[in-house]
Amino acid sequence: MTPPTPPAAGIPTAPPLPPDLEALMRRMRFPYMRTAAPDILATAKAQRWDPAEVIKALLTEEVTGRDRSALASRRTAAGFPTGKTFDAWQETASSIPQPTQQALRTLEWVHRRENLVVCGPSGTGKTFFLEALGQHAVEQGLRVAWFTLEDLGLLLRRHRADDTVSKAITRILRADMIVVDDIGLLPVSHDAAEGLYRLVDAAYEKRSVAVSSNLHPAGFDELMPKTLATATVDRLLHHAHVCQTSGDSVRLTQALAGQGVTPLQ
Repeated sequence: MTPPTPPAAGIPTAPPLPPDLEALMRRMRFPYMRTAAPDILATAKAQRWDPAEVIKALLTEEVTGRDRSALASRRTAAGFPTGKTFDAWQETASSIPQPTQQALRTLEWVHRRENLVVCGPSGTGKTFFLEALGQHAVEQGLRVAWFTLEDLGLLLRRHRADDTVSKAITRILRADMIVVDDIGLLPVSHDAAEGLYRLVDAAYEKRSVAVSSNLHPAGFDELMPKTLATATVDRLLHHAHVCQTSGDSVRLTQALAGQGVTPLQ
């Protein structure tokens, strides 16, 4: 079966669907099938397709369209910061061992509800790697939620006013993988520290939490009250993979080499 192709310039377009058929597709909520149907039916008539081929082509258009729409919705809901994926990731340039990278990309740890901690100096690819993992998870049909510590602090303050913090955390846990990015870059407010603890505690053995940090979690008591830090790290590291990055900042290296901007003419 040859899939239909858009008509070339100067060639008449396929006739529209009969009104009753279009109405049925609208009622059944088949938007992608409805859009593709005129061309598919015209092609099927010209090439004398078997009726089963027509049905298959129409259903394929609907399923493919729904998959695209669902992927776009999961990406939007995740709230990724830049849209970076493994397409732009240089595996050999990372200090994370390649076997470890490959093992994490299987996402088996997410299905086992284990955690991931990526810690190391600024510019060593922590956020890039976590975002690429998150994008990969979304492409595999998983739900991802992306936060910074400041986001968690704002969320806590917003929902504390009407005592709905627990409900807000429960909604976050609808995601399969929850990312908290850039811990340790800025001073941590008490609300942010409490928000991180509440999230890690609620997700413990139920969802996967992935964090990036300039500090190893053992040093979180430098950022937040010791009691909260101890309770948070205890739950975070119990079922966690810890990757420590090293080396010079990739951003600074590119900037010094003149690769950070397009040369002026």
